[in-house]
Amino acid sequence: MNHPGTWIADVKDTSLHPWLKEQMALADQIYSGHGDYPRWVQTLEQLSQYKTDQIDLSRALIQFGDENQLDDEQKLKLKQLLLNLHPWRKGPFNVFGVKIDSEWRSDKKWQRLSENISPLKGRHVLDIGCGNGYYMLRMLGAGAAWVLGIDPTILFNMQFNALSQFSTEKINANILPVGIDQLPDSLNYFDTVFSMGVLYHRRSPIDHLYKLLSCLRPGGELVLETLVIEGPDDQLLLPDSRYAKMRNVWFIPTAQALKSWLQRCGYSNIRIIDVSTTRLGEQRSTEWMRFESLSDFLDPDDQTKTIEGYAAPVRALLCAQRPDPKKPV
Repeated sequence: MNHPGTWIADVKDTSLHPWLKEQMALADQIYSGHGDYPRWVQTLEQLSQYKTDQIDLSRALIQFGDENQLDDEQKLKLKQLLLNLHPWRKGPFNVFGVKIDSEWRSDKKWQRLSENISPLKGRHVLDIGCGNGYYMLRMLGAGAAWVLGIDPTILFNMQFNALSQFSTEKINANILPVGIDQLPDSLNYFDTVFSMGVLYHRRSPIDHLYKLLSCLRPGGELVLETLVIEGPDDQLLLPDSRYAKMRNVWFIPTAQALKSWLQRCGYSNIRIIDVSTTRLGEQRSTEWMRFESLSDFLDPDDQTKTIEGYAAPVRALLCAQRPDPKKPV
């Protein structure tokens, strides 16, 4: 299901190649260990009948196919198949006229970052915690040569595989069901590494930043997005138990403290490119994600606070580089 494209030749003589080859061989074994895997595979097999060479990965609403290609009955069947892969967290997508209105309007975050990072044209990109691959596809739409996404959530892998198989041509991206801890040390390979919505889930955020640095080639760029708080530069929030109903939130620094962390880890050219409060129009429950969402995580009497009484979610986007000793600072 999760097979390499022709781009694997690009990494043949690099430190990435043996690990990548091994993980691709293990992917189906990891998938099959999930209890819902047979149902998901059946859904993907049924979805495989829908094929198109009309793909637009540069739109906010990623496009697969012409909406006039299917009649209403066929669209209804397609919609039910895609809903079999519920919940859809990231998006939106337009698949033959069926609009997947995901929980997150991920296009809004992409708009905030896309014009402020180094151009992706021709780059080899790693997306850590990639979810269902919405950003991976946007990276390809921005000209990336190929994208590797990693996410241990099997359902998100299934969603990406479902979307990518709509194309009659191989999409130059691949997803693996692993986390960052399974990446080999000192890859020194990727031109750009994205880590968005991951850092606050890490019990050791400094180790995470070091790991990201080791994935980059000298001169490569990190695009980092995480929760932050407002306050003095050295302030840090360590939630008592939960933050916005999330159990696994550990450290939430100020944006300036985060810059200091990056500097301490050896990054250069560190820039805060955006700080935004997460709005209800950007994260919400929909037909495609029917569980609790942002409105349920906030104090119903004061939406500037979480249900636990902390400041409501604010997210910062930063860029930083791995220094290149061959180039003058």
